[in-house]
Amino acid sequence: MIIIPAIDLKDGRCVRLEQGDFRRVTVYSDDPVGIAKKWRENGAERIHVVDLDGSVTGSPKNADVIRDIVEECGLPIEVGGGIRDMKTIEAYISMGVNWVILGTMALRDKDFVREASDTYKGGIILGIDANDGKAAIQGWTERTSESAVDVAKGYEGYGLAAIVYTDIKRDGMGTGVNIEATRDLAQSVDVPVIASGGVSSVEDIRRLREIEKFGVMGVIIGRALYSGAVSLEEAISLSKY
Repeated sequence: MIIIPAIDLKDGRCVRLEQGDFRRVTVYSDDPVGIAKKWRENGAERIHVVDLDGSVTGSPKNADVIRDIVEECGLPIEVGGGIRDMKTIEAYISMGVNWVILGTMALRDKDFVREASDTYKGGIILGIDANDGKAAIQGWTERTSESAVDVAKGYEGYGLAAIVYTDIKRDGMGTGVNIEATRDLAQSVDVPVIASGGVSSVEDIRRLREIEKFGVMGVIIGRALYSGAVSLEEAISLSKY
């Protein structure tokens, strides 16, 4: 299982939101590139980057910062937020991003996801953000009537690299990963699942290891790393042994 540090970008700064609420934001650094380098030095093998501004506006707003992270960090990068057309995907892949994460568009246009998956084989990740089990879109500001599991099942056979599953109510709250929902999703599809939202301690890593066999390939950690509640080195060690 891979441990993936998160860098959420808002106005060019590294921040964390509570439950996806843009009114409840904590700024951790004005130097996202420096943060990425720190995670690399601490053993990270991959970085998760989200353009929070782009997730709301529908187009990239922090692309220059993301380019700097790609060029100076030297680690594989996955990027989400505001990726809603092929031009944006091409721009990110061309700058060296390894995977792009499609969320809002996945619920609005399955043909787009199919085209992206066919064009960039192995480079597309489906992002499913859930609120009380229902998928949310538009930077988490709109909840749909579809369940996370039903959305995921609709994309089997698309050649997705993974599904990032985020429990919105737990994200940024340090209340623990939603193990049950993550397991249920992983068991329902053949696509590898990356857990996200709520990591509070290394105990979450231990519990995720117990469901790794169901198809959970990794976990994204944000606030717990920034606050010091979780040591990246210890999390990585626990994830491998």
